[in-house]
Amino acid sequence: MIRFVLNVLWVIFGGGFILFLGYALAALICFVLVVTIPFAIASWRLAVYSLWPFGRTVRAKNGGAGVATGLANVLWVVLAGWWLALTHIAAGITLCVSIIGIPFGIAHFKLVPIAFWPLGREVVEID
Repeated sequence: MIRFVLNVLWVIFGGGFILFLGYALAALICFVLVVTIPFAIASWRLAVYSLWPFGRTVRAKNGGAGVATGLANVLWVVLAGWWLALTHIAAGITLCVSIIGIPFGIAHFKLVPIAFWPLGREVVEID
């Protein structure tokens, strides 16, 4: 129940809906460009995770990632990952200034690894 409440507050006050729209727009653009479909899938994963982050976590996919995934992640870091991660870090620090914002700041910090290096990862429910 507390996760549900935190997720609803996240969508309203923590920036979850705006993050969702931004990542979903990026996914749509990447789907249209066809060659960037792996990035579209990663952007969509980020969109869904950023909309409802409490009660979920990120882990490496079973079986590991191949060389192509590693190279695509390097390309992601160069083009988008570093500034997305920095944005989540800045938002997390800003939200942690107040006691009420600490859970939302922590949620932004949880988004940093997947925003920086998204391919070869999956979002799973916390048991």
